[in-house]
Amino acid sequence: MKLEVLLLGKTKESYLAAGIDDFRARLGHFCPVTLTYLKGKATSGKTAQEIKAMESSALNDRIDAGNCYRIALDRCGRQFSSEQLASLLEDLLGRGVKKTVFVIGGPLGLADEQLRAADLVLSLSPMTFTHDMTRLLLLEQLYRAFSIRAGTGYHK
Repeated sequence: MKLEVLLLGKTKESYLAAGIDDFRARLGHFCPVTLTYLKGKATSGKTAQEIKAMESSALNDRIDAGNCYRIALDRCGRQFSSEQLASLLEDLLGRGVKKTVFVIGGPLGLADEQLRAADLVLSLSPMTFTHDMTRLLLLEQLYRAFSIRAGTGYHK
């Protein structure tokens, strides 16, 4: 199975970017992983809803909805333990899913349209994280889930 993580804008903090690159490389030992950075558009003078709509349109242009399992990240989504995430990935593989796309919103979160279109809305925590931190946390948890599946000593 291939993984793609859709990201709105570049990661601002170098220490987070380094961690993201590290876990993307580690995940590459288990499956192909693509981080797709979508460029932001001018948002000055726009409302939060208008910004989310613009971001949603950019995401829709990138997602091939018929050929992937879409997971949107939102703090109000379903929470999984690391073992449950590993089981979800195992289930997707067993069902023959060829590509899973993770959608992380910008600073304002995802538009309702993206949450409705998702096959699963996932929460990493009931707490709110910056979208840049969410990137790192997601990749670490995906690496942990694949490590659990492989039986490595990473997850203790």
